[in-house]
Amino acid sequence: MQSGQSAGCLERPILRERGQREVFCGLTGIIWLHRKIQDAFFLIVGSRTCAHLMQSAAGVMIFAEPRFGTAIMEEKDLAGLADANEELDKVVARLVERRPDIKLLFLVGSCPSEVIKLDLAKAAQRLSGTYAPDVRIFNYSGSGIETTFTEGEDACLASLVPSLPEAGEAAADQLLVVGALADVVEDQFTRLFEAMGIKNVNFLPARNAGSMPAVGPGTRFLLAQPFLTETARALTRRGAVHLPAPFPLGAQGTTAWLKAAAESFGVDHALFTEVTAAPKARAEKALTHYQEQLTGKSLFFFPDSQLEIPLARFLHAELGMVPLEVGTPFLNKALMAPELDALPDNVLVSEGQDVDKQLDRCHDQRPDITVCGLGLANPLEVEGLTTKWSIELVFTPIQGYEQAGDLAELFARPLVRRTRLEV
Repeated sequence: MQSGQSAGCLERPILRERGQREVFCGLTGIIWLHRKIQDAFFLIVGSRTCAHLMQSAAGVMIFAEPRFGTAIMEEKDLAGLADANEELDKVVARLVERRPDIKLLFLVGSCPSEVIKLDLAKAAQRLSGTYAPDVRIFNYSGSGIETTFTEGEDACLASLVPSLPEAGEAAADQLLVVGALADVVEDQFTRLFEAMGIKNVNFLPARNAGSMPAVGPGTRFLLAQPFLTETARALTRRGAVHLPAPFPLGAQGTTAWLKAAAESFGVDHALFTEVTAAPKARAEKALTHYQEQLTGKSLFFFPDSQLEIPLARFLHAELGMVPLEVGTPFLNKALMAPELDALPDNVLVSEGQDVDKQLDRCHDQRPDITVCGLGLANPLEVEGLTTKWSIELVFTPIQGYEQAGDLAELFARPLVRRTRLEV
């Protein structure tokens, strides 16, 4: 267990901690990914505890036939008394026979291979030989030992990238938006890009297996989510080029994000201003409604979703909130450079977690709003601190101009609730 301060790439000291952490595991990403990719199925290879977690967290009735399930590891599997590969093959065979609508099957490890005694990469390769091309089979780890909850999406998308079609000569004209977004947000961005004259726009993940985008040397990509480090690396290995930008949160963030694409594709400045003027004005007006409630209020972020730094930038720059500490599970300095630049100099940025030390800092500073995981929220509320669940910021559409007001409301709501409780 170590902690200390060192110079960041932008000459900002970063507090790095490696102690006990309080985060969800990467399995949680299945909750939004199974809704996004409409012909995919996520088969978790794990314990009954994993099955109960997913059933409870997703809030899906058993008879609804959700597009995720759990191949439960029994004691005989872990003890080597049964052939786990054989058992998995039987489960997959029953699943594919019963659900012919499945076109993508993800085998998701709930623990490292050493624990579940099963090499899912080899299993996916073996099963692909049986079911491809009708069903394409991939694997990734959702283990809480190896990942935080948003890294599940990163691992899922990174597993897809090597299989994406080759874009060929069209790659140089293609803009790829990477990261799961609500369909309505995708449609809004598509209309804005088209109005700027950027026609060849694709999204990863696509809404179904047959629409996954091609990629190739020269494909330019924007990240819509800040937790996609491995996906960005996989795309870069395919020759794609990352467009650095702040993330599309709030009026300013969305404008800067769109502008990065506009400049790369040579969109005229006057046209860009004309296309973005009306939605930007709507976003700024929506934010004005919450400034009285939020300006001057202090914020403390516990590390959980990797959205913390872009959110702190948005809340400070566009709503006048005062971030005290911004914790993030992992800090990719290259992807976060535009966001870190926009944070005030005196805010403490921390990477990793030693939860007891961080709780002490939170207690000392008594922020107006504490953004944290579910496990910390209730104890902090009992102590009189107002909290916001970080997981809610992943489940809710918050990107883009039209969602800026909704994003601000997510932070205003806990303060209103606290005021009503005090009355």
